[in-house]
Amino acid sequence: MLEKFRFLTAGESHGKCLTAIIDGLPANLEIDIEFINSELKRRQQGYGRGGRMKIESDTVEITSGVRFGKTLGSPLTLVIYNKDFENWSKIMSVNSEDETSEKSFTAYRPGHADYAGSIKYNQKDLRNILERSSARGTAAEVAVGAVAKLLLKHYGITWNSNIIQIGQGKTEEEFHSEIDKAKEAGDTLGGKFEVIFENLPVGLGSHVQWDRKLDGKIAQAVMSIPAVKSVSFGNGQHGYKIPGSEFHDQMYAENGKTIRKTNNAGGVEGGMTNGEPLVVKAVMKPIPTLKTPLNTVDSSDMTETTAHFERSDTCAVEACAVVAEARIACVLANEIMLNNPCDFV
Repeated sequence: MLEKFRFLTAGESHGKCLTAIIDGLPANLEIDIEFINSELKRRQQGYGRGGRMKIESDTVEITSGVRFGKTLGSPLTLVIYNKDFENWSKIMSVNSEDETSEKSFTAYRPGHADYAGSIKYNQKDLRNILERSSARGTAAEVAVGAVAKLLLKHYGITWNSNIIQIGQGKTEEEFHSEIDKAKEAGDTLGGKFEVIFENLPVGLGSHVQWDRKLDGKIAQAVMSIPAVKSVSFGNGQHGYKIPGSEFHDQMYAENGKTIRKTNNAGGVEGGMTNGEPLVVKAVMKPIPTLKTPLNTVDSSDMTETTAHFERSDTCAVEACAVVAEARIACVLANEIMLNNPCDFV
């Protein structure tokens, strides 16, 4: 099915820049660059982030699709420059005469894309897999998601996210304690978070084809975030142990309106929004780059060794929640545009 709101991103972790092109935005939408930059800043924050966040201070440059602060209806291009590129300009050069083995590595990192990616794309230097599979690329996605949020905001839709658990911790104080212990041990931690969108119209998505179901689209969008291993809606992760009489959200009439007293479905029934808040929960696995390296194999000679360590975070669950907000916003923006016959706002 042809989507209305579409985007592509490009760029490597230590390359010159990250780029995104958005197609399908309506004309006349006000673009607040400061809001986009504030979303990029949110992605860089959170207890447990590493050294890269001290180098980068992400800001966006818009190079097409906007004039005098409003969209034109043509493709919108976003560019985020990597400040660290000045230290990697030769290593990440596009010119063949600059070829170097500096920063190359051949030891697979368990939990990363190195092994499968090197086989799929026939790459000996695992740097060629790391650079694009890195979570650094989510900066461009957060910028795109910020634009999507501006569209949703135009329609009165709101959003927020919350951290539910990190390691064994369930309060902010416990989160920090868990992260501190993991950092001291050279280890990493994952966690669980939720994203909530409210004031959505009833009927976004569709029940008539599998690939038009909104929960399926959102699940794919969130599941493909680096390190996310589980996605659920509402109380869905506990649905296997709750009888139907308690799980399903019963309906009542109040002042001429249909209301619910529970939202175990997470705002989606039959692949469509049902008027309740959209509640998406996800689990992020521990970051697989550890200061205390894992056992692995060196692809160059098939000897056992320990994994290559690249500058990394101890925990990035808060950042992951911001990325999930952005991904979901893009899915919802697409649904809004599919239901809106106009190419302007």
